[in-house]
Amino acid sequence: MQMTIPEQMTCIEIVEPGGPEVLKPTRRPTPVPGPGEVLIRVAAAGINGPDVYQRRGFYPPPPGATDIPGLEVSGTIVALGDGPGAGRWRIGATCCALVAGGGYAEYCTAPAGQCLPIPDGFDLADAAALPETFFTVWSNVFERAALAPGESLLVHGGSGGIGTTAVQIAAALGHPVFTTAAGAEACERLRGIGASHAIDHTREDFAAVIKEATGGKGVDVILDIVGGDYVSRNIASLARDGRLVCIAFLQGSKIAVDLMPVMLKRLTITGSTLRVQSIERKAAIAAALEQSIWPLLAEGKIRPVVFARLPLAQAAEGHRILHQSSHFGKILLLA
Repeated sequence: MQMTIPEQMTCIEIVEPGGPEVLKPTRRPTPVPGPGEVLIRVAAAGINGPDVYQRRGFYPPPPGATDIPGLEVSGTIVALGDGPGAGRWRIGATCCALVAGGGYAEYCTAPAGQCLPIPDGFDLADAAALPETFFTVWSNVFERAALAPGESLLVHGGSGGIGTTAVQIAAALGHPVFTTAAGAEACERLRGIGASHAIDHTREDFAAVIKEATGGKGVDVILDIVGGDYVSRNIASLARDGRLVCIAFLQGSKIAVDLMPVMLKRLTITGSTLRVQSIERKAAIAAALEQSIWPLLAEGKIRPVVFARLPLAQAAEGHRILHQSSHFGKILLLA
């Protein structure tokens, strides 16, 4: 089956490092899939924190990747790269995909192994809310930190895309879940999607709440996007043999911290970024997600929380919403 593919497409480019206003619609040649890749006619793309860092000039795309922002898309496959490597994917199939860039566009290439089927019952556009956060949470919480059955998890930034994803996955798998957020309304919504304890960090010290709630034991794993002065409180909040996983540093990465509790409690402090990992590694994460988590999505036990759906041309507005930190869930751009 052949599909008509235009020579040029509309996309969003970063004209210079800066605020949301530097995101501008433009026309560029439609990308061509290479070996092992597919070309996706984009239905929607997700907005994520790394897009903000790239826009500001702090997170350049890896070598060989496009400078068009956007790390996750959903849509329809319209072309396959030359040679073998497309695996099960065929022209006309729908999918969502993790990409190294290029999502803010009408068309985007993706390695075939980083594509996943749309779960049963899902809107095609809303499936764009899945890849970046689900890959990140699975690889960091369940692989790197090895959250085991019965262990507890603390998720910072619970109201964002990563947070709502981590809370739901861990709760669906039977883990006690603590989370932090700003305001009573956000905390109530987080309890509604599975959090055992939602802590309003504008009024409460999460370390004190966790100490009391766990009888002084602490939690087993912490997923942190904050850094800064949270690190010492995270260490205090971990149980023996606990693991702290850092995936962002909203309050800074350079800190002074007492490492004695790390030694005494046998703690592990680790972290990772997703974008620079190999295609093979990302394909392995995709396979694990499809086996372990996609059935839960199809059964409705997990559902990505979508806060806003905006036209592609309003990418700048999407970034402004993200900056305001008043959203709950993901922000999508409809291509």
